[in-house]
Amino acid sequence: MEFDARLLRPAGGFGRRARLLAAASWAPNAALALGFFAGLLLAAPPAHRCRPDPALLPPALRNLSGRALLNASVPRGPAGWSRCLLYRYAPGAAGPNRTGPCTRGWDYELPAAGLRSSPVTQWDLVCSDRWKVPLEQTTYLLGWLGGCIALGLACDRFGRRATFVFSLVLAVPLGIGVALAVNYLMLLSLRLLLGAALAGTFLSLYVARLELCDPPHRLMVVMVAGFFWVAGKLLLPGLAVLCRQWRLLQGAVTLTLALLATCWGCPSLFPESPRWLLATRQLEKGRKGLRALAEGNGVTLEDEFYSQEHLLAELECDGAPLPCYHTLGEVFSTRVIWRNGLILGFTAFIGSGIRHCFTRNLAPYRPQFYFSYFLLAALEVAACLFLCLTVNRFGRRPVLLLCTILTGIASLLLLALTQYLLNWIILTLSVVGIACSQAVTMLSIFFASEVLPTVVRGAWLGLIMAASFVGKAAGPIMDIQNNRGFFLHHVVFASFAILSVLSIMLLPESKGKGLPESLQDGESQRRPPLFRSSRRRDHLPLLSPRSAGQACEARDYAHLVTATKRMLRSHRRTPPRDRQLLPEPAPGGDPQEET
Repeated sequence: MEFDARLLRPAGGFGRRARLLAAASWAPNAALALGFFAGLLLAAPPAHRCRPDPALLPPALRNLSGRALLNASVPRGPAGWSRCLLYRYAPGAAGPNRTGPCTRGWDYELPAAGLRSSPVTQWDLVCSDRWKVPLEQTTYLLGWLGGCIALGLACDRFGRRATFVFSLVLAVPLGIGVALAVNYLMLLSLRLLLGAALAGTFLSLYVARLELCDPPHRLMVVMVAGFFWVAGKLLLPGLAVLCRQWRLLQGAVTLTLALLATCWGCPSLFPESPRWLLATRQLEKGRKGLRALAEGNGVTLEDEFYSQEHLLAELECDGAPLPCYHTLGEVFSTRVIWRNGLILGFTAFIGSGIRHCFTRNLAPYRPQFYFSYFLLAALEVAACLFLCLTVNRFGRRPVLLLCTILTGIASLLLLALTQYLLNWIILTLSVVGIACSQAVTMLSIFFASEVLPTVVRGAWLGLIMAASFVGKAAGPIMDIQNNRGFFLHHVVFASFAILSVLSIMLLPESKGKGLPESLQDGESQRRPPLFRSSRRRDHLPLLSPRSAGQACEARDYAHLVTATKRMLRSHRRTPPRDRQLLPEPAPGGDPQEET
């Protein structure tokens, strides 16, 4: 079924109604970005030191206060006061002879990332409990991973709109629960479920937005949604400064999700995808959705266009079909769809996982949190702009190949030469690597959404996004281990980046093509040749050589017709006895070789 050419274009294509729905799908990205990046502010570690404990001091020093008490209680080094140790004194000794852990908690330098309180300060997630912060971040990303897989399947079974509304309605009470969490375990479990709900919202919105567009507008609509995502990320620190408390910040983020559920739960702003309805043989609902789209675009079509017979002819099926859904098991039995999904999931995983190798080099720069936060946002904007300018012109596959090669080169240079390079060169390579890896992730997901069939697009795109979140989780997992094994992590992902260059060559090109609707459409995709054929072709004497795809000119055709008529005329004039005197070619021989 060629939905774009035979159904979407007669219904107005990317007309007024389609443009309005596409624009309405951008704003939720800003709210989802607030929910996704709020965890970075909640987990931002403030500068801290042990609170002095006079009980550990000798009796002569217990009446000290202020700076003198700090000097007698807390060790001090070149980097400042010790964060996790206090002096210990032997009985009768005038000075300390050893150190030990903090006994009365910590003093924090606030605000941190704009907040005067956070889960870190409320439950003292520092020093021996420092591992709980990256564990919470990892759990949250695992929630997004699970939500992409589970709710991606729901997208293909129950529809894009139903999954969007369900996920958004589920996210609101979970967000309230996070704001009211009374201990660390409650926060951990609720953040896991909140991540799953937000993942379903993001995935269903992404798929519905893409299926609304015709081929020339798909890239720009998706990239503008990426700009709204970055806008939400940039608004978050300002919102944190206004709220000051982490519970108020979480409540404000949840309020935006509630407003989103109230407004975008309306079918006029987020209708079900007509493309998915028709691909799954739901003719009645698909006919209503297509009629609403055409009327909104200002196009009036005859009733015959919406008739069951016409839709059945476009669907290429006989009789009244029942709704038809596909499972992942059917996809695993395919060859081309499985290969494309596996390759693009691999590249999305690499693009997300290798980013930690570059962001680690941003830690020495001050202010420590805001420098990396805003630099990453700026590089995400740069990656979106680069894709906007290049992908529609040069194609998906060449740009993905270029970005992957640049990512691998930057990673290998940092891996081999970091100790010999100047700081500004290391920063430059890290910036290039972050921007290219971001482009690899975004383009892999977008590319996958174009080559995967509509009937399994939600489930497969959920798997590919889940692979990218596995890569994102590499950073906090390394922080749990205090960056032990970072060199091996860097070597593995740099090797994967080079390996993925070979696999990208096997992908088809989707520029300017309609979205595949069925499994057969997905299997019929073929990759273009890697190089243009330089083999010389033989041409007929009467035809001049032409480039591929060009028809013969009328003059050449006239010459051919004239020559053919002369041959036939001379053949008729030849007597029968003369024809018999012509030598017959030997069996298996070539008549042109006879002398």
